[in-house]
Formats: sequence, C-alpha cells, structure tokens
Amino acid sequence: MTPSVRTFLNSFNNKLEPPVRQHLKNVYACLAMSTMAAAIGASLHIFTEILQAGFLSAIGGLIFFVLLMTTPDNGGKDMHWRVGYLLGFTSLTGVGMGPLLEHVIAVDPSLIVTALVGTSLVFVSFSICALLAERGKWLYLGGPLMTVMSTLVVLSFANLFFGSFMVFQAQLYLGLVAMCGFVLYDTQIIIEKFRLGNRDFVAHSLDLFIDFIGIFRRLLIILTQKEQESQKKRKQ
Repeated sequence: MTPSVRTFLNSFNNKLEPPVRQHLKNVYACLAMSTMAAAIGASLHIFTEILQAGFLSAIGGLIFFVLLMTTPDNGGKDMHWRVGYLLGFTSLTGVGMGPLLEHVIAVDPSLIVTALVGTSLVFVSFSICALLAERGKWLYLGGPLMTVMSTLVVLSFANLFFGSFMVFQAQLYLGLVAMCGFVLYDTQIIIEKFRLGNRDFVAHSLDLFIDFIGIFRRLLIILTQKEQESQKKRKQ
C-alpha cells in the first residue's frame, strides 16, 4: 500500500468513528443498488416494450416514493419492504430518463458513458471532500441550496411561457452547481443524523441517489448540446 493511500485511509478512520463508517457502507451499498435499478429501468424503456416512460411510470414512481416515506423504519423490521420501495422508485426513475437517453443515443451513444464517468468522478470527489472536512463544515449550505432550488422551480414555470433558451441554460448550469453542493451537504447531514440516532440508511441513500441522478441528467444534457454544436460546425 502506497504512503498516500495509507495516509488517506488513516485520515478517513480518524475523522469517522466505526459505527459511522459502517452506516456509510450500508448507505453506499444501497446507493449502488439504486443506480443499478435505475440503469435496468432505463434499459427496459430503450430496448424493450415492457415498460415505457409516460404518465403511468411517473405515477408508479410517485407511489413508491410515498410508500417509502410513509413506511417507518421500525428498527429495521420493515427493511425488506423499504428497500423494495426504494428500488421500485429508482427503477422507474430510470424509465423516466429513457426519452432523454434515446435522444442522446441518436446524437452520440458514447456521451452516456462520458456523462456517467464524469458524474461518478464528481460525486466521489465531493463525497470525499465532505467526509474528510471538519464536522459540520458544509451544513450551512442547506439554506442557500434550498433557496437556489426554489428559484429554479420558479424559473422553470416562468420559462413555460417565455421559452427562453438563455433561461434554460442558466437553470441547467446553476442546477448542476446546486446538485454538487447537495452532495457536500447531504453527506454531512447523513453523518450528523446518524450521530443523533437516525439509522435509516435507506432514506439516506435516497438523498444521495437524487443528487447523483441530478448531476448525471444535467451533465448529459450539457455534453449533448456541445456535441450537437460541434456536429453543426462540421457540416458547415
């Protein structure tokens, strides 16, 4: 083991006590299952006729989300149900991304891999930053980030009437920055919640899944826009 890797692991172990580390392992394991479920859901839309993105899949995702939020943890007694609801929600989230992925495939299929790798690097980098930072350093981001997201929602509704490309671009890049900030905030708030007695790693993994998908979707759109611009220039 190289000295740099050993130093990193020592820093990680010194920052987080063993119960917190175990909880994070459960959270990230659940997050990994969620992303795999989303990938399967997207594949069902793209490659089969079994399940397509639309009103029914959106309603189904909402139902799974409500079931997950309203089913108490009960000290792990209902864990199998809650994990099932989580995977149902994440798989239908993947189905919902099907139309976007189809558009990207028509432009350049390799963009999906590029966006996924980029999202993973960004997510891991910001997660490590949050884990190794001083306790509670990024918790102040909660208020500003919620303000930004509220502003983006208002802009989205307003842009339904104005149809401004500049507003859409502002939403896209500002939303990407906000989702990166949420990785910092959510990672540290998960740790603090656990220290206060909240051991619900299923709900905690849901927060990080939403962050991951938010970054991936926006990065995918940005890369696709740039590729389309490049293709137009090559044709001229």
